[in-house]
Amino acid sequence: MEPVPRPWRQPLAKELIEPYFLKLQEFVGTERLRNVVYPPQGRVFAALEQTPFDQVKVVLLGQDPYHGEGQAHGLCFSVMPGVRKPPSLKVIFKELHADIGCAIPWHGCLLSWAQAGVLMLNAALTVRAGKPASHQKRGWERFTDAVIRAVSDRLEPAVFLLWGRHAQSKKTLIDGDRHAILEATHPSPLARGGFLGCRHFSKTNAILARWGKSPIDWSIPDTVEVP
Repeated sequence: MEPVPRPWRQPLAKELIEPYFLKLQEFVGTERLRNVVYPPQGRVFAALEQTPFDQVKVVLLGQDPYHGEGQAHGLCFSVMPGVRKPPSLKVIFKELHADIGCAIPWHGCLLSWAQAGVLMLNAALTVRAGKPASHQKRGWERFTDAVIRAVSDRLEPAVFLLWGRHAQSKKTLIDGDRHAILEATHPSPLARGGFLGCRHFSKTNAILARWGKSPIDWSIPDTVEVP
């Protein structure tokens, strides 16, 4: 497994030497020898790579990487250009358009959000192809909880977007006095439209403005080059 990106190594230093993390690395390595694992090698820590520790303005929490061929590339909810947009992502784009008027893009790659300061973190960072939740409870949750705590412990505030019960279960890791927490129903169509109307995109930018920070450009460019 590739190393954790350099800007995150100091905030996560204690985790990187814990026995569970070493076992997790061994597990993922063995899985790759025996099975197809997503995201591909080199993109496991894409969320941390694209949003360095000191540039995090917003934290968006997902649960598991997509387990279909060509979908996952290390950012929660996002898929590679040319891959069919998953149902939850379609709902996100519908709310994005209704909230701030952004055009609904032809593709589902959210790389521009990550590069703008949105940490797009799944609870588990790998999955076996065609086997959802197959890499849960192997140590990833402890590692990503540490990522959330590291951001929470910063003096610099961030906006945490907690969509759905799983994300909301992480609320206890966040210092609500220092940071802003916005909660909504998961964007899954199974939630019967509960996500629509949350206005988290405009609310996030309003909070950032109050803090004297530049807003997130939520618009998705037509052209994207995934590293």
